[in-house]
Amino acid sequence: MQKTAIVCVTNDLSTDQRVNKTCMTLQKCGYWVIEYGRLLPESLPLERSYFTLRKKLWFRKGPQFYAEYNIRLFLYLMTKDVDLIFANDLDTLPAAYLAAKLRKKRLIYDTHEYYTETPELANRPRTQAIWKRFEDYLFPRLTDILTVNKSIAKLYGDKYNKTVHVSRNIPPTFKPEKLKSRKELDLPENKRILILQGTGINVQRGAEETLLAMQYLENVVLLVVGSGDVFPTLQKMVIENKLQDKVIFKAKMPFTELRQYTMNSDLGLAIDKDTNLNYHFSLPNKLFDYIHSGIPTLSSGLIELKQIIDQYDIGYYIQNHDPKHIAEVINGIFADETRYNTVKQNTVKAKEELCWENEEKVLISVISKQRTVIGNTQNK
Repeated sequence: MQKTAIVCVTNDLSTDQRVNKTCMTLQKCGYWVIEYGRLLPESLPLERSYFTLRKKLWFRKGPQFYAEYNIRLFLYLMTKDVDLIFANDLDTLPAAYLAAKLRKKRLIYDTHEYYTETPELANRPRTQAIWKRFEDYLFPRLTDILTVNKSIAKLYGDKYNKTVHVSRNIPPTFKPEKLKSRKELDLPENKRILILQGTGINVQRGAEETLLAMQYLENVVLLVVGSGDVFPTLQKMVIENKLQDKVIFKAKMPFTELRQYTMNSDLGLAIDKDTNLNYHFSLPNKLFDYIHSGIPTLSSGLIELKQIIDQYDIGYYIQNHDPKHIAEVINGIFADETRYNTVKQNTVKAKEELCWENEEKVLISVISKQRTVIGNTQNK
């Protein structure tokens, strides 16, 4: 009889590339996969090769949301036939761990960031303390742990004396059957396009400063695609600074559609600020999306970003987040066409090596290893 894996996540599943890849890899390893998330009024429709379950919740944020989600997830996990529970991030772990322990099932934990040091928690010490207590209790009891880069793996490994496997969030090799033109996408045909993309365009990601830099740029358009808590602020800033003809907003969209916009852009932005441990050691997914779209990256030089950009020579750096400085760097990039073309061409080799077909080998090895169940010290 086919084994069942339940993959747990608190988002609405529609744009989470990492969890989608996880589900497909689990299928490759022989599992019947159920992806469990939540349904929002704005959720996009899903077409997946595995079963998806999105629950409507009473609460959308705050402690009530996390409590409701974990209670409902726990009840689901306790009543469903399952062989493997796959928890994504700390906000799914309480329910996943308890169900795995009580039912003596295998649990794999994938932490997509240094969760307790995100700015949303770092600025709310009481809430941060609660999540740290959860992590301090649960993490030492885990056996199979994954994360997104070496820096975060080392942080967790040193803190909890645990082996943490690294599987970076790199996209699979993908090329659209037909690349749409800028005209088809309603994008300007005679201007340079900067793109800032992601479902986590939040505070301290450099979006506000980039938008203000548009005041000092000519024949350049900023394309912002995705979602995040800073979106309302950005939209207000556009009006206040009369930048309506220089900034284009697009809502979050499926991966295949997003790739069309990225491939039609000239420069990808990954200028997160070094304001907290989570950002300091982050490796944003958008870097790999830019690489696979064949465009250079403008970065703030965070540790993990710099390692890849320098290794393949695929980008440029800002030295600070002053809008005038950002504009000067961008002008310099487009002024040196020879250098720009070299950097752009270097993304070809980077794409060949940095692909999910190579990266998923780590995930496969973790999934396929001798299983260890929660609540039982014996390997089965």
